[in-house]
Amino acid sequence: MILKLVNFVRQYAIIVVLFALVIVFSILSPAFSTLNNAMNIVRQISMMSIVAVGFTFVLIGGGLDLSVGSQIAIMNVSVAFMIVNLGFNPILAVIIGIAMTTGIGWFNGFMITKTGIPPLIATLAMLTTLRGATYLISKGYPIYGIPDYLKVIGQGNIFNVIPIPGVIMVVVIAFGIILLNKTYIGRHFYALGSNTEATRLAGINIHFTRTATYTLLGFLTGIAGLVMLTRVGSGQPNIADGFELMVLTAVVLGGVSVNGGKGNIPGAIIGAAIIGVLNNGMSIIGANDYWQKVITGMVLFAVVVFDSMSRTKRKS
Repeated sequence: MILKLVNFVRQYAIIVVLFALVIVFSILSPAFSTLNNAMNIVRQISMMSIVAVGFTFVLIGGGLDLSVGSQIAIMNVSVAFMIVNLGFNPILAVIIGIAMTTGIGWFNGFMITKTGIPPLIATLAMLTTLRGATYLISKGYPIYGIPDYLKVIGQGNIFNVIPIPGVIMVVVIAFGIILLNKTYIGRHFYALGSNTEATRLAGINIHFTRTATYTLLGFLTGIAGLVMLTRVGSGQPNIADGFELMVLTAVVLGGVSVNGGKGNIPGAIIGAAIIGVLNNGMSIIGANDYWQKVITGMVLFAVVVFDSMSRTKRKS
């Protein structure tokens, strides 16, 4: 009975929280409830949501990747450097950039599965390495010169209302839902995160499956990096600093277990929406940026504790 109550609360509480935040900020500031601001929130959470889909794959499969922010940074700076300093065709540079983050994701998964390095350590090392490489390539300065037609991806609207990043986000969400719920590889992700040994004994290639989760995350991180690059309009070496914490908070808040084997894409997206509404609302009412970080950290701590307590009760 207690377990059913906990599951019910977890399933619907985040929806209640989302609507409660919208109502509170709408009361505190009329500017929050405008259509223009709603579309602005969609644009803001699009990058987080795109990465959250891939992050959900990794967490469900029992993994973790703390390097997504640095992957976005190295992709941004590298693409801008290729376009501005090396004269690459912008489309080719973008393709190379997305291929690079996909390769980084594959490498993370390969090293974790083949060497047994804890995902936390492996991806933390990758985070530091990529961030350092970003500053080496850019020499610590922004790289300007992104063509205007590329900026449309991050700054443009359809029918002058719907943000293009929002459309990309919806496509990625649909892809994630279909992959997890309608394909055998999605079922393998869940099996891997629930019980690795049982998955292996069932004849599933656990090395391939786990590496696939990281590779997909790398690819989607590259897509989010493209949106971020074209929205900012330049390669910024410090971009997406702390982004991995925001994504992790959103996904775990949405009910994806840090212990693997549990969660879904819609929940992760609702978690991203809560973080986006919270940050946007606090900015509109003039709250200090530092308080946003404090609240984000507290939310992450609370949901992880709740998840751990839920699993303990389930086992007892």
